[in-house]
Amino acid sequence: MSVLWGVSFDATPLSGVVVEFIKVAKIFHSRGYRVHLDLGYDIKADKNSFFRPYTDEAALLPDWVRLDRVEGIDTVPGYDAAVVEAVLREVVQQGDGERWRPAVASLTGCLSDRILATWERLGVSLVVVENGTLPENIAYTQALYQAIEEYGRRHRLGRFVLWRDHDLMWQSEPSAAKYGAFPYAHTPKPRDSLFIHYAALHHEALRRTVAWAPDLRNIDVLPNTFAHRPARVDERGTAFRRDHGIPDQVPLIARFTRIIPQKRIDRDIHLLAALADRTDAHLFIAGDPAEAPAEHAALVALAEALKVGDRVVFGGRLAPHERDVGRCAGGGYSVRDLLAHADVASFMTSRDYESYGNPIGEAIASRVPYVTTRYDLYDAVYASKGFRAPVLDTRAHDLPAGVFLDEVAELLTDEGRRMRTAEHNYRLGERHLGRAQAEGLLDRLFLTPMADRTRMSVVVPVYNEAGSLPTTLEALYHQRGPEGLLERSLYEVVLVDNNSTDDTAAAVRRFAADHPDLAIHLLTEPEQGVSCARRTGMEFASTRSRGRGVRDDGRFYLVSADADCRVAPDWLWQLYTAMESGKAAIGVCDYTYAPEHFAHRPRLWEVISRTLRCRAVTFALFGGFPDGKGFAVDRDVHDAVGGIEVFYQLRDGQFVNHLSDDWDFGIKVRNSGEDIVYAPLSRVEINPRRVDHALDEVITGRAYGSDGVIVMRDIRAQRSAVDQGRDLTEAEAREAWAFSVKDFVPKNTVLPVLLSPSLLEDHGVAEFFGRSLAQRLACRVEEVKDEMRMIDFAPIHSYKTPSYRLYFEFADEIFARLRATVGEDVGHPPPLPACLRDVPPERFAEFVRYYCEDRESGEAHNYFGNGGVF
Repeated sequence: MSVLWGVSFDATPLSGVVVEFIKVAKIFHSRGYRVHLDLGYDIKADKNSFFRPYTDEAALLPDWVRLDRVEGIDTVPGYDAAVVEAVLREVVQQGDGERWRPAVASLTGCLSDRILATWERLGVSLVVVENGTLPENIAYTQALYQAIEEYGRRHRLGRFVLWRDHDLMWQSEPSAAKYGAFPYAHTPKPRDSLFIHYAALHHEALRRTVAWAPDLRNIDVLPNTFAHRPARVDERGTAFRRDHGIPDQVPLIARFTRIIPQKRIDRDIHLLAALADRTDAHLFIAGDPAEAPAEHAALVALAEALKVGDRVVFGGRLAPHERDVGRCAGGGYSVRDLLAHADVASFMTSRDYESYGNPIGEAIASRVPYVTTRYDLYDAVYASKGFRAPVLDTRAHDLPAGVFLDEVAELLTDEGRRMRTAEHNYRLGERHLGRAQAEGLLDRLFLTPMADRTRMSVVVPVYNEAGSLPTTLEALYHQRGPEGLLERSLYEVVLVDNNSTDDTAAAVRRFAADHPDLAIHLLTEPEQGVSCARRTGMEFASTRSRGRGVRDDGRFYLVSADADCRVAPDWLWQLYTAMESGKAAIGVCDYTYAPEHFAHRPRLWEVISRTLRCRAVTFALFGGFPDGKGFAVDRDVHDAVGGIEVFYQLRDGQFVNHLSDDWDFGIKVRNSGEDIVYAPLSRVEINPRRVDHALDEVITGRAYGSDGVIVMRDIRAQRSAVDQGRDLTEAEAREAWAFSVKDFVPKNTVLPVLLSPSLLEDHGVAEFFGRSLAQRLACRVEEVKDEMRMIDFAPIHSYKTPSYRLYFEFADEIFARLRATVGEDVGHPPPLPACLRDVPPERFAEFVRYYCEDRESGEAHNYFGNGGVF
């Protein structure tokens, strides 16, 4: 049986951290894992549990969780609570580490040995670390890292550790500087290990973690998740109000949290008192009064002083939201029973204490509205996603007052508003906090290992493609080789949902359920943009392929496809064969349109087909550059150059990601010295809507922006009746060809030799240009590089200026060669910009440089257009 070892740095029998561990472990348990949990008593010293034997803690947990701890940890010489507290104080907080360095090193080695022995005894196959980056115990943290490296190498496990953080130094009481100050020089940083996949609770935590540990590559967002089902009074819970002395008809405010000063439960009591003249609401406080007896006594006294003591119920510790987590005090009731009776849930915590706010998520998932303070990460986790609630800004008011008070009163007394708010949050919560996100990530990373024979991952970014996805997936499912259908273990499909608002995700899940013999994975990418989605998919596929515990002698390929385009039946096999035989780093497909879509549009089809003929010639000579519609890259090369890079531009005062990630990536690969191969038999049919969606803009070279800004736009928009199916006029056809060829020539004939001047020595390339032109191009490339002080031409914007310059200087000769090889209908270069027409010949190259480098006007970008959509 597979064995999961969980270790919590929280050192409490039941907490939000432990509950979230149980939610994750339950998924693995359902797949046959035996689950062991170390509560961390022997890690964290401030909970007064160091080396304390377990007693009744198991009653708080599901019966499938086995409480465990590292065997023999209490025999490590010099390891006890006093030493752990002293190291935290003197090393982490005060930065005085020299005195403790030898002791910490000795403890690290001994602890690592004990951890390894325990894992070996149990046959551990998966480790889940909860809150490990909170530096309560640096010796144990370093020992855990050391044990992971040794155990992973010993058993060749791949990424067998999920390391998840709930609190980090900048999230857990930062004003007290409990863990020092950024960059936390005396704290073990997260290690970029081959055996660990990190998980942050939200994108702000991920951003801060990567800023602290910039070499960290394997990290995802795994939010606290919740089973979304409205809380309803069941048969057992009907007596809840009666058992706690709460009248049936009064509004009920629910507060379920630890009863400690940092949680600021006093605010709820003040809220109740301030609402006394508007409602007879009651307050139920669920938490263990014995954890901080002085705080409990102070709250009871406060309620009496504010004359609401008879309406405040201290209900004891309830079982968590999940019924299978166990039973606590409070008459055997759970948080879910409380929420079934509550009108509003409250979470008015300290500003710098709570990193996430589980009670808010549990209220949302139960379809109960909530009120809260604007604690440090509230906006990042909830408000930024659109959740609605009265929010107390404690920088203006420490206690409930003003508008906040009015909004809470309205929420308690207006049932319609309560229902609307709860429903809005519930639907939003299903998307952002639902179990599907966690299950999907865990399934991809741990539960469904990649087959030993899998050689390709096909990455497909998707955005509102529910209508076209079934056709796309059918084409991928029925891929063929020379002897029939491809063996489906040879490849898998990775779809990256980029914030779709339609049934895209449901369509993927339906197809996957109906076709279990093909591995289909669904990821989410919250940052909008096809570039971001493609990067996420590629990185995931690379990580997954490397995580296999098998010897990987062959090459592994990351393949890109678009959801709205149609791949040929042998598309994948032809691409795979070209990559295997040519040993190139990137394989580029052939892109086509179906002529029947343009049967009644001869002028438009002529322009498109002319462009495709030019492409066929130059791709065969130079290899071409990848297009997201279809290409493959060797995984090792992808990782070596840093993967897909997303560039940003300003549009209307806002940063937007650049659309050219595929071209940028190809430029990076070619600039690194790797080859690109053209696979003409691997065909992708382009969706004609890419031309039709804005025909006027296509004709004038503005389909994806202007002034150098190239961004994605929604091409699913309804075409106007005028443009739908119309052909071009003769004048429009000339204009469309001019922009198409002006885009094509710099990118497909000039750019390859800029990046790889040695191409000009190739026989076929030299024959295409002619010896004289090839030699002069080679000389001019070196002159331009030196003149511009360029080291390389890696990013797309770095190549534009020199490519444009060389285009103007050699246009007549290059077009002559295209006419000779493609056909006379290629014609001559389009007219020069007006500003260059009267420049004296002897100064032409000089003014071309000024024109192409003029970043202020963007004239050169507009002259060449922003990408040929043909």
